[in-house]
Amino acid sequence: MTAMNSKKKPSITPAAPGCTCARLRRLTRRMTALYDNELAPTGLRLTQYSLLATLWREDSQKGINLSDLAAVMDMDRTTLTRNLQPLTQRQLISIDIDATDGRMRRARLTTQGVAAFKAAQPFWRIAQSRVDQALGKENVTALHQWVDSVIPAFREEAHGANP
Repeated sequence: MTAMNSKKKPSITPAAPGCTCARLRRLTRRMTALYDNELAPTGLRLTQYSLLATLWREDSQKGINLSDLAAVMDMDRTTLTRNLQPLTQRQLISIDIDATDGRMRRARLTTQGVAAFKAAQPFWRIAQSRVDQALGKENVTALHQWVDSVIPAFREEAHGANP
């Protein structure tokens, strides 16, 4: 056996054994890598696909106010703006001044964005199918319900802070 082949994998010991956040971040890094890998042929990362999907669901023609989009995505505005930049550069979304309130900006899918989202859906479905197979469809459904039920407890407004 060569030295390379005789290397043992490091033991899997969490860096912070009692830290829920560390465990969840490890899991989300693994999940994100799985989705990013499947979405790679589309040129989209999971965060970008998620933004396109949200814009599709919210209102692809009228668009959505950036503050509302940040709230729907559970992101702060700075993070949202940073994540929207590659999509605007690729002309998959447009960000325009709101027609009724010039202080607000609205994001909406462009024709190219709709096409990119639709083209990416089969790749996303493959990733989702892999998750369903690994965890079991019933467990995934229960996980979604549980996550949706606990997210509000961790929003800033739930703790009296202003968003």
